[in-house]
Amino acid sequence: MAMMALRRVVFVLAAMALAVLAAWLFFVVVTVNGITYLHFVQIGLLLLCCMWLSWGFNTALAGIFTPDRLPSPENRPASPGSRTAVLMPVYNEDVTAVFARVAAMFEELRRSSDFDRFDFYILSDSTKAENVALERRVYDDLVAELSAAGRLYYRHREQNVGRKAGNIADFVTNNGGAYDYMLILDADSLMRADTIVEMVGRMDEDPELALLQSQPLIIGRRTPFGRALQFSAALFSPIFSRGIAALQGREGPFWGHNAIIRVRAFAASCGLPTLPGKPPFGGHILSHDYVEAALLARAGYKVRVDPDLEGSFEEAPSNIIEYAKRDRRWCQGNLQHARLLPAPGLKVWSRISLVAGIMAYLASPIWLMFLIVSLLDPVLAPEPNYFPANSLFPVFPQPETNKALLLLFGIFVLLLLPKTLIAFGSAFTERRREFGGTGLVLAGAFVELILTSILAPIMMMFQSKAVYEILIGADAGWPSTDREDGHMPVAAAFRASWWMVLSGAVVLYATYAYAPDLILWTLPIAIPLVAAPVMISLTGNPTFGDALKRLGLFVTPFEAHPESVIRASADWRQRLAALTIDPRPETPSMERSEGLPDPV
Repeated sequence: MAMMALRRVVFVLAAMALAVLAAWLFFVVVTVNGITYLHFVQIGLLLLCCMWLSWGFNTALAGIFTPDRLPSPENRPASPGSRTAVLMPVYNEDVTAVFARVAAMFEELRRSSDFDRFDFYILSDSTKAENVALERRVYDDLVAELSAAGRLYYRHREQNVGRKAGNIADFVTNNGGAYDYMLILDADSLMRADTIVEMVGRMDEDPELALLQSQPLIIGRRTPFGRALQFSAALFSPIFSRGIAALQGREGPFWGHNAIIRVRAFAASCGLPTLPGKPPFGGHILSHDYVEAALLARAGYKVRVDPDLEGSFEEAPSNIIEYAKRDRRWCQGNLQHARLLPAPGLKVWSRISLVAGIMAYLASPIWLMFLIVSLLDPVLAPEPNYFPANSLFPVFPQPETNKALLLLFGIFVLLLLPKTLIAFGSAFTERRREFGGTGLVLAGAFVELILTSILAPIMMMFQSKAVYEILIGADAGWPSTDREDGHMPVAAAFRASWWMVLSGAVVLYATYAYAPDLILWTLPIAIPLVAAPVMISLTGNPTFGDALKRLGLFVTPFEAHPESVIRASADWRQRLAALTIDPRPETPSMERSEGLPDPV
């Protein structure tokens, strides 16, 4: 514990030191000709921005320099007495896709010697009548196809109180007593059978371990945007997760899915309050996972992420619009956590994790405000102007020029060094074979960097808009996510981003009219905004994604060599789609909560 505390102190102090150094360099540069109130605003905003950058930078370095945990033997047997419920909550999802994933996992797990210790539950909160009817029909078909009566259950809630957290709580209240553990999935989750068994084995070994989180990696994407997410998750996420694991102690993360939880600990510790007031800050807690992890840690249990757990997968939105829609919901949930920070008894690191989750969304509007203030500064600053005509870089009196260049270099290091180290570390080790070789690793990392840099202003604007809407009291609700790889038309992209086009045009005009020396500096931000509809459409086009695949770009191990559970899921999707072509009338007793095992 003392070593973990020291590690955390060093981590936090290093992040603060980097941020303060950046703010001091900026202060020296911008105040060389005098100080204005605007400078204090700039320095404050930059300090917050650099603190967030250095936090991510240090997390990546911790992952890079932390050795891999030695994997435990596969197919570790579960305890003879333990039982696990595999839970698949659904909410207006693609029915055949969801049930195909369940079928693939069920079928693969049945080949395991531990199969008798698992039951599967599809917990529906769907509100569309057509979805509910199809879920019930496909459930009947699947039970018959798998001969899964008594092992695969379906339940639909008429009132989805509390959303996903309420859905899980309903299961725990009514059926949780029959199980030691529950493996919580999302509608797009897929997990290898031996990974599931291994997670149960690790829970059996440590009675204090209440939550074990795996690292889900993205699969099944075709669009350039989706493929970039998929490649980035496969290449970088395990290293970042290793950094989180190095700092977690007993207060690790919960990302809401692909995690196994000790049912009795959860039932005793994780009852969530309804916050007073109206949404977005009141009502049911949206981002329940962070809070549940904090509550388990408060109760004295271990919460842990094990990055060495392979075979854990999920899907992701295939275009920026769907990604932003999901992100808006997460943003509201994370900002809601500000009300929970003073909650009594929470561990210090749990509070820090809640703050980090909040900063994940506040960082974008803070950067936006910093950019706006920085554009105003040359207009309002006292003479002299340090941008000579036709010069890209400012010219300060010595030694301010060196300090300005050092600051610029430092920010680029914070942004680029972690991914660069991971990419080169992967390109020249055995890991390169998983991604197609050294050249494809480096090419994919480079193109991903360029693409994310171009899309960064667009994502910044979406997140800034989300924060603004929440702060003025707008509730986003809980929209379902469309994960299909359909083409994103330019017209639809324009309807979602016209205000970005206008903002980019205003920035270009204002800079040209009032601070022409800064025009080259504004282009990397303004041009992507002006071109936002085209960029959203192009990166959401599966045809272009297929072209990248033919070039070998963004290939992941799971795409080059799909695991059996991934192939089985695709096969089951075709089989279930064929079975449900002809609609059949519903039978009177379609509520599958009947016959669920009684709690013990």
